[in-house]
Amino acid sequence: MTVSRRLGALLSAGALLAACDAPGPPPVPPTPAPTASENACPDGFRLTAGPVDGASGLRAMALVLENCGTGPYTLEGFPIVRVLDDRRTALGVTVGNGSEPISSPDSWDAPAHRLTVAPGGTARARVLWRNTVTEGDPVAATYLSVAPAPGAPERLVTPDGGLDLGTTGRLAVNAWADAG
Repeated sequence: MTVSRRLGALLSAGALLAACDAPGPPPVPPTPAPTASENACPDGFRLTAGPVDGASGLRAMALVLENCGTGPYTLEGFPIVRVLDDRRTALGVTVGNGSEPISSPDSWDAPAHRLTVAPGGTARARVLWRNTVTEGDPVAATYLSVAPAPGAPERLVTPDGGLDLGTTGRLAVNAWADAG
């Protein structure tokens, strides 16, 4: 092979290699996964726990229901609350309606009534407990399973710092009230 043919073959091979490295059309981006906000309101409501307020062994925490749906959300009475451990197993804790016997009745102990929460609106209920330790092992709960009403879907709520129920085995829940 002559030098010019060899040079031509090398230049052709170089051009082919350069063409392989040339940028092509940009790749099609993958379809994004649904965002949390698209999945966070499948039943028309969102439940969150407010901060735990504790003094002298009495603890209080707000449960906040936000109507994130497109229509009104009706509540009547008390949230249905179950106390769970870190493995999400129900604990033997008695949940009562109203502040007694955890605390003396106060302004949160208004009678339960029908409450309609408009889209974007909120309602609030209060959870009370005492960190009293007498005999036995203290109960340390991690989660609350909360349904806004009988038959409604439950939501897992994580109180900031957990629930230090002591050995009382009791929790109290106040009725839903307008948070507006």
